[in-house]
Amino acid sequence: MISIGLAGWGDHDELYKTGIRPQDKLKEYNRYFKLVEVDSSYYAIHKEDLYSRWASDTSKDFSFLVKAYQGMTGHTRQNYSEADMEGMFRSFSESIKPILDAGKLKAVLFQYPPWFDCNRINVRLLRTAKERMKNIPVALEFRHQSWFSTEMSEKTLLFMREEGWIHSICDEPQVFPGSVPVVLKPTNDDLTIVRFHGRNTDGWTASGAKDWREVRYLYRYNHEELLEWKENLLKLEKETREVCVIFNNNSGGDAAANALQLIDLLGQESTQLPPKQMDMFDDTTKSC
Repeated sequence: MISIGLAGWGDHDELYKTGIRPQDKLKEYNRYFKLVEVDSSYYAIHKEDLYSRWASDTSKDFSFLVKAYQGMTGHTRQNYSEADMEGMFRSFSESIKPILDAGKLKAVLFQYPPWFDCNRINVRLLRTAKERMKNIPVALEFRHQSWFSTEMSEKTLLFMREEGWIHSICDEPQVFPGSVPVVLKPTNDDLTIVRFHGRNTDGWTASGAKDWREVRYLYRYNHEELLEWKENLLKLEKETREVCVIFNNNSGGDAAANALQLIDLLGQESTQLPPKQMDMFDDTTKSC
């Protein structure tokens, strides 16, 4: 099975009719997709009630991929005590309990920073993180190419399989060392994740710019690129029970359109986008 969704549900204006309330967007999003990535959990550990509301706002067959809080993956660059880390992991795990109990949690995504390279210390950190998450399904995404160097690639994949990590495969600009190649190898028999970050090479390295987050994911996949990925996904589907695809190229409003294109290419059933309201200045063939 191949499931397709987007990173977040608030930024995809083409999915929503004009004037929709923010609190109603998830329900409307659920008309088009049965999978979503929760990005806001990276910035804050939410209260349980929020996850309870999201669980009740979505259909029984809907599922969430939840990003791990940034303190859990070292993005904050702070030296937390062991007690602080234990508390952080415990609070996060408790917060997502409503969607876990509802059977709607696909996995928690641990996306590590570009400076998290392949060494013994970081391998120990990964083991500790997996232990702290207990039986909650966890996915792993690297941003440093050393994990998939010629010498380490097979060892990394074997480690992930033995430790119980789901592989999050990336399609992203190849800017070394702060990116990883496409490695089409599942590490879990039940689930593999594929995340499309776009291929904006210049934007990927613009972290010093004021609007770098908007620039980094500014990319629209063309028909040929999606066709190539259709074949990749069908191959992965033969090796793992489910492939979850997330489009994260949100900056220019391209994610939803690309996701719906891929759904069509795979021959899956899709829902038509709502008609756009024409602005009075859109039609240049008419005079005032």
